[in-house]
Amino acid sequence: MSIMGLLFGLGLAYASKIFKVEMDPKIDMIMHALPGANCGACGMAGCASLAEAIVAGKAEITSCAPGGQEVCDKIAGILGVGAKVKQKKTARVRCNGGKRSADKYVYQGLGKCSAVNLLAGGNKECRFGCLGFGDCVQVCSFDAIHLNENDIPVVSADKCTACGKCVQACPKKIIILGKADDKVYVKCLSRDKGTVVKSICPVGCIGCKICEKLSGGVFIVENNLSRVDYSKAKTDTPWQTVIEKCPVKCIVKDN
Repeated sequence: MSIMGLLFGLGLAYASKIFKVEMDPKIDMIMHALPGANCGACGMAGCASLAEAIVAGKAEITSCAPGGQEVCDKIAGILGVGAKVKQKKTARVRCNGGKRSADKYVYQGLGKCSAVNLLAGGNKECRFGCLGFGDCVQVCSFDAIHLNENDIPVVSADKCTACGKCVQACPKKIIILGKADDKVYVKCLSRDKGTVVKSICPVGCIGCKICEKLSGGVFIVENNLSRVDYSKAKTDTPWQTVIEKCPVKCIVKDN
């Protein structure tokens, strides 16, 4: 038995050398450059898979959102290619209702947005609004999001890596990834008429067009909802005036 074990061992050792697949050293170098979070934000199974894909030319060097510009520059150096400027993004919550928004029924089931959303689209009268159970908080690997006193998710721009996991977790799709420099935005996604919004949420956009008139067209109201067209923004755009004049205070600015 001992002799047979020795022979099998020698055979396996020989086979491992014969069939050994050499790994490109650049893959290992890129793996060490990546943050190692294995968050899956890049669409790969983990950092190792992303490293292989980058070396094979199947993924961009900007694919790692948590790593940001620093990791992008390191990968560019390893591959000997020009570094790309990575536009910093951050998660933004497009709802400010929460507890202030009217309920259409009392929910007593599993405390998850994905669960309550299965029951007639959620327990909120606003069909566009946040359900407030914090699925987005639970999936964030970077402690960058939490619920405030109104059960609305609040994002910490300093901690947010724009990995997109909160975006995927939200069944109402009220979380978006926006450019970090575009700080002013409308914290609402309701496309209901103003009279309907007023009856169910005190902080929802009513499509009054005050922002549109004051901003010279930087704000545009379409389908009863205001949005910002940053391509029309100018150095003298009166951002603060627009924020202050919004009657429902749904236009906000990140710190």
